Amino acid sequence: MWDYSEKVMDHYRHPRNVGTIEDADAVGTAGSLVCGDQLKIYLKIKDNIVTDAKFQTFGCGSAVASSSILTEMIIGKTIDEVRKITNKDIADELDGLPPEKMHCSVMGYEALEDALKEYKSEGYIPLEEINNEPKEKMICTCFQVTDKVIIDAIKANGLKTVEDVTNYTKAGGACGRCKDAIQKVIDNYYSGVTEQEKISDLTPTQRILKINNIIENQISPELIKDGGDIELVDIKDNDVYVKLRGQCSGCKNSTMTLKLFVESTLKDAFGDEINVIEVK
Repeated sequence: MWDYSEKVMDHYRHPRNVGTIEDADAVGTAGSLVCGDQLKIYLKIKDNIVTDAKFQTFGCGSAVASSSILTEMIIGKTIDEVRKITNKDIADELDGLPPEKMHCSVMGYEALEDALKEYKSEGYIPLEEINNEPKEKMICTCFQVTDKVIIDAIKANGLKTVEDVTNYTKAGGACGRCKDAIQKVIDNYYSGVTEQEKISDLTPTQRILKINNIIENQISPELIKDGGDIELVDIKDNDVYVKLRGQCSGCKNSTMTLKLFVESTLKDAFGDEINVIEVK
């Protein structure tokens, strides 16, 4: 049985601000009934301040409590202040949530983000006019969790493992087929890159640092396990020149290692334009 704080139990038994706002200035949703949890939040905004907030949710007690306390947290705050609220802030305001229930606070954060992403003081405008961020990539189709949601959760909560990500976002909690993709997002984040980054968008110094980081922290350790190693020699445009060392240097499968492992790993981080070339 999970250990809930008194605040969680209070907001579950006596939820605040339940309902809808018919003339809401912003509305956001998160979750899916297919997944078992869904939240819809309504905001009334005047002079850049949230004057009212209400919610409707279908989910467990932690989902109700997270939604309830979130509305209390944002009423009276400016839009800029509200945008800074993270799922960790929601959980902290509840005096904590069990790890297995942290996804409920993430759902509140996602709904709030969804409500505000198209909002401006003059009202709704098309999202593409204000959002130049790369398109999000769907990682977990069972729970409809994108790479951005996972990265935000990692960033806000210092998540390190796939299990952590599942607890906070539910990604990987059903069929499990996306666990390798989740691990890749984690690895890319801690290597200092995201899947949206392209080598052509980086300065020469950034290219060297980021590619070398991946080689040293992801690729080299795997090659060392088999008695080999790798060294970054040079980078010219999309071409990455490397030298294989140890047993890898004389291995008859070195070309396969370069293409199927080294190049593939770098492409996952920077895009398909990467080309790895061996220097003898």
